[in-house]
Amino acid sequence: MILGALEGGGTKMVCAVGDETGRIREQVSIPTRTPEETMPAMIDYFRDKGISALGIATFGPIDVHRDSPDYGKVLNTPKLPWQNFNIVKPFEEALGVPVGFDTDVNGSCLGEVTYGAARGLDCVVYFTIGTGIGAGIYINGKLAHGMLHPEAGYILLRVSPKDPAGSICPFHDCCFEGLASGPSIEKRWGAGAKELKDRMEVWDLESEYIAQAMVDVIMTLSPQRIILGGGVMHQQQLFPSIRAKVTRMLNGYLQTRELSDMEHYIVPASLHDDQGIMGAIRIAEMALQGQ
Repeated sequence: MILGALEGGGTKMVCAVGDETGRIREQVSIPTRTPEETMPAMIDYFRDKGISALGIATFGPIDVHRDSPDYGKVLNTPKLPWQNFNIVKPFEEALGVPVGFDTDVNGSCLGEVTYGAARGLDCVVYFTIGTGIGAGIYINGKLAHGMLHPEAGYILLRVSPKDPAGSICPFHDCCFEGLASGPSIEKRWGAGAKELKDRMEVWDLESEYIAQAMVDVIMTLSPQRIILGGGVMHQQQLFPSIRAKVTRMLNGYLQTRELSDMEHYIVPASLHDDQGIMGAIRIAEMALQGQ
């Protein structure tokens, strides 16, 4: 079975062809410009690939409810040319195959659940921490949607007294993305994460914010595993600090087998940054199955 996958990002659209095992046969990267420029190039890529279905995992917010008149649309995104654009319909019309649709972070979560670090679990949270922060949630064996879809990058945190700059978010003065994303780090310290890798005060503060967010998620969703991906999490020195601070913040309130083994509870993404496109392959397979 040949399946198409699209991982939509703010700077590039990754288009790929794979199969139900998650194997990626080929992929290309197309710059994210306006829909009028980008959509024809993506459709042309998939048109002659013989795909049985297409899975789309893209930036949001998006409308994922099939019974909604806005299903398939990118909603109030800061990527202005894409606001209220229906990304699903042109593919359905041009390719004539089932099209599945979800957020980029839900796609990454699904990739890890299907092929990676979360196989066999039915309650998992995946965070990407990079240019932005977002979360994919897999609960009771399904991706979480609710009234829209998770926007856990905007959960509110306590601002540390050690923070010299605060939040960069235009909506909130104390949200996770505003305090801990890559651009927040750069504005606060005057350099990107790679240039700051030996500055321990940078990662002490960053791990403080990430740990706060992880405790909020643990208390509300009770996940069996938390997976942290994205460019900021390439700084591997963060993991021991996050785990230690989560343990301190929980303060012994919860006693579970998972929390007693933090090294295997809060873990890095496991699929070499392909979890998003592999999740989109699974979304395509689910669309073909009518899920």
